[in-house]
Amino acid sequence: MKHIIKKNEPQKFIDWKNQDKMYLRGKPKWNRLPSNIKNILRQSISEEQGYICCYCEREIVSKDFHLEHLHPKDGNKYPSEQLDYENLLCSCQLELEKGEPRHCGNSKGSWFDARNFISPLDPDCENRFIYSFDGHIMPRDTNDTAAGTTINKLQLGIDKLNKSREKAIEPFINIELSDVEIESIVDNYLENIEGKYNEFYTTIRYLFG
Repeated sequence: MKHIIKKNEPQKFIDWKNQDKMYLRGKPKWNRLPSNIKNILRQSISEEQGYICCYCEREIVSKDFHLEHLHPKDGNKYPSEQLDYENLLCSCQLELEKGEPRHCGNSKGSWFDARNFISPLDPDCENRFIYSFDGHIMPRDTNDTAAGTTINKLQLGIDKLNKSREKAIEPFINIELSDVEIESIVDNYLENIEGKYNEFYTTIRYLFG
């Protein structure tokens, strides 16, 4: 899980909230958000994340990711945060193919427990997990209940993601190069190029950085 730094919310989103608030004489609601404003949010937030999923760090693919509420948009739980830009992220899996396992935002759903969940907005989130060379993710501290719960609730340890991380790792362990050459390759992999990060950034940095 890579740390995400939120930036300024898009002005058009602010303008819509102000306009809708006046119309409703109260707090604007998520279900009134028009598609053009949602598209603006998707673009802004995916840019913040370097075009990788806020949870698993897979590449965000066009038309296969959704706006994710860190604190669920369920009106009975966090009604005041439905349209809080600080509460919005981008998660992979917009639509599931038949038989595809749920993970990330799709798995999390309306669940949230502040004591047992590690947020990608937490500056220390990257230090709470470790990775093995076969692609598995684990809590850095075996007694870290929040890290373990986060892995389980987001399904970050399913075979699909383990295999994807292992595939990203393979090029770094199957090449006959000097340590200096490997270091250069790793540095290039971890570089933000034109606003984009490579998949499984924290996995590669943990194992080779």
